[in-house]
Amino acid sequence: MKKYLIAGLLVWLPLAITIWVLHSVLGLMDDVFGALISGTQAVLPAAAHESLEALRKIPGLGVVVMIAGLLLTGVFAANIFGQWALTRANLLLIKIPIVKSIYSSVKQVSDTLFSSSGNAFREAVLVQYPRQGSWTIAFVTGKPGGEAAIHLSGDYLSVYVPTTPNPTSGFFLMVPRSDVIVLGMSVDEALKYVISMGVVAPPLPVPAAEPARNLPG
Repeated sequence: MKKYLIAGLLVWLPLAITIWVLHSVLGLMDDVFGALISGTQAVLPAAAHESLEALRKIPGLGVVVMIAGLLLTGVFAANIFGQWALTRANLLLIKIPIVKSIYSSVKQVSDTLFSSSGNAFREAVLVQYPRQGSWTIAFVTGKPGGEAAIHLSGDYLSVYVPTTPNPTSGFFLMVPRSDVIVLGMSVDEALKYVISMGVVAPPLPVPAAEPARNLPG
């Protein structure tokens, strides 16, 4: 019976987690859409409230509106006027106490992670952690900078070591480039390997005549 219970769990657990994640994301979008409707009702006459409430009850409309809003924001940010307006808005936000610290930190991280020209999470590597002889998977995020780089003699890399099974938390390390082993697996494959606690091993890379990928220089 134990064998059958485990087999059933392996079938339903991935599906249940997938549904839970999607439900959480869609629920968040619906909540944001509901907040927008409430804010709109506050500035419109009472005669329009009934129509807005009807929109709130349409299933999935919040998701469609949020995705459309993101696309329109992207189009706006991609042109010259949009870039100028966003620059002015950023200058305003970084002058507000408390907001300045939170907004600046989050913006720096998001710009680094999602920038198409950045090096963050572009490479999966092996590093020795938490002690010599014990290896774990990490992701290259760049090179040390600022005051930290001044105190480090030699060639170092900045890496992020995710925790298992939740890779959103982890450790930031600065390690010598010579102590890093570059992996042929993709970042997605490495994340699956970490999340599965080593159970789901990615396939071995196919040998190729091309030179190995270089780490950020």
